[in-house]
Amino acid sequence: MASPVPAVCDVVNEARQLYEQHFGSSPEVVVCAPGRVNLIGEHTDYNDGFVLPMALALVTVVVGSRDPSQAVTVLTANKDVKEPRRVDFYLPNDGSPLSPGQPGWANYVKGVVQHYRASPLPGFKAVIASTVPLGGGLSSSASLEVAVYTFLQQLQPDDGDMVAKAVACQQAEHSHAGVPCGIMDQLVSVLGREAHALLIDCRSMEATLVPLSDPSVVILITNSNVKHSLTGSEYPTRRKQCMEAAAILGKRSLRDATLKDLEDARSRMDQVTYSRARHVIQEIQRTVQGAEVLKRGLYEEFGKLMVESHNSLRDLYEVSCRELDELVSAAMEVKGVFGSRMTGGGFGGCTVTLLQAHVVDRAILHIQERYSGTPTFYVTAPSEGARVLSLS
Repeated sequence: MASPVPAVCDVVNEARQLYEQHFGSSPEVVVCAPGRVNLIGEHTDYNDGFVLPMALALVTVVVGSRDPSQAVTVLTANKDVKEPRRVDFYLPNDGSPLSPGQPGWANYVKGVVQHYRASPLPGFKAVIASTVPLGGGLSSSASLEVAVYTFLQQLQPDDGDMVAKAVACQQAEHSHAGVPCGIMDQLVSVLGREAHALLIDCRSMEATLVPLSDPSVVILITNSNVKHSLTGSEYPTRRKQCMEAAAILGKRSLRDATLKDLEDARSRMDQVTYSRARHVIQEIQRTVQGAEVLKRGLYEEFGKLMVESHNSLRDLYEVSCRELDELVSAAMEVKGVFGSRMTGGGFGGCTVTLLQAHVVDRAILHIQERYSGTPTFYVTAPSEGARVLSLS
């Protein structure tokens, strides 16, 4: 059956206990930031397009306190981390950059410190605990970045600009994790709202709330438990192909291109570039259409768009894999399922399925029977974005 999503208070307690064991005192600050699932709009964010994610109840928690020196010590409670689970470094006095290094998970922390929008930052001691699965396509990285930024805001407040906060976290991932990600993950982790998905315009950074609170409908996330890494060549290659297509079309980005533009220029680009551009142009249209039908409660129409999105990601963008295709096919065989698709960067990770609440158990059982691997399931609803929590 579905895995229960751990209560945030339980994650906080885990982090507090580890903090007290290592530092011999109680933390002064506790914050959290959620992971996300994208309902539709994949690989459109770095093309200035639209996305339709929602924040999850799966979160990254940071507990910690100031340090009177410029020293920083951070521990992770994540037992999946194979490398050292503690990192120590000093905040540079002269404005010199913090260099990435080992352990790899700490580069996200260093990147956020580097791009934080207020100074001077004090030293600090912190513990990180998370329920967002690593490499599952639910944005564990953005959840970590936004949680660290929210923690730093309690030590040295910035101007409170929430979009600029998301951009700083995106820059951290670019500079210190080496992933040229779009802005979607960080924005929804910052701006997420309970009972709503967010239609995000990745060019203007505007976010429009899309109600999603019908109790008769639920979101099922299925983790294939196939790990992926976006630092490989595939993600940067897709991004480069999109830029090449936009250049051939004479557009600032594929956001500005139409299918007619693409067909008119087909003879000037190879088949792969054409396929990548076709996915993005159509996916942007699907996402805008999807937000409209979701607002009106037209779940069957939204489900069809989800399946179209998956097929396009499989055939045109070529970022799916056998396991994800299996999960989507199995879900779509269950009566009461509206739609299913891969979500996240691809090559593993999760699928997202929209279905009637009363068929969840049946759907999970059917997927387990049909899937060749060992999946993990989460039944979820849209949750709040980054926030400060009470220590009491």
